[in-house]
Amino acid sequence: GLFIKELEVAMQTGAADIAVHSMKDVPAEMPAGFCIAAVLERANHADALVGRGELTFDTLPQGARIGSSSLRRQAQLKLMRPDLAIEPLRGNVNTRLAKLDNGDYDAIILAAAGLERLGLQHHISQQFTPEEMLPAAAQGVIGIECLDSNDGLRTVLANLNHEPTAQTTAAERTIARVLEASCQSPVATHAVIDKDSITVTALVAMPDGSQSIRDSVSGNAKDARRLGEELAQRLLASGAGELLAALGAADG
Repeated sequence: GLFIKELEVAMQTGAADIAVHSMKDVPAEMPAGFCIAAVLERANHADALVGRGELTFDTLPQGARIGSSSLRRQAQLKLMRPDLAIEPLRGNVNTRLAKLDNGDYDAIILAAAGLERLGLQHHISQQFTPEEMLPAAAQGVIGIECLDSNDGLRTVLANLNHEPTAQTTAAERTIARVLEASCQSPVATHAVIDKDSITVTALVAMPDGSQSIRDSVSGNAKDARRLGEELAQRLLASGAGELLAALGAADG
């Protein structure tokens, strides 16, 4: 958030015309005066397991140490394997890989898109399917931000916009906005378009895997934002708000 704010100040002062973001890190509520003028075609949405040696998720030993600071990933790992020990993991990608090589963890979880963009995809032991682990909202999407008032620039950037990605991004980010989720929250969502239809799936879970709420909606892709709103309201009706509130109280 602080880094994004710094870039927005640069645009306000004229030091920069645009800011390029990994959309999963952009707050769901855009500040006044700014807009996402275009999103590029989505790269790999998946989370990836990077294991030591030939380890895959199924061959991880009982009680294996997994590096991840994401509550979303932690919750879903625990839903699949309650025995795993999830330990904090910070630093850039190379730092995280070095910690794995050093023996600090049996495996770590990273975004597949980040590894692929850095040419490090050979480190991936396994990619999780959305059925196994839903990604963060807009994971794998690059967005271009500019001043809302710069009509000329917005017109130029619109040529870069990938409409199916814009629709899935709108649905997923709407869920994050309604649930007041940040990239640190245990909220996961993934939208898929097939011809004119979109299916949106979302999950809210406790980081220890003790509770989870998962639901999906489908409809016309043109209604992506409304469908995201509908799914978020269904999650809230199923108790997602209380679950997130309990987590916030525990953190406090």
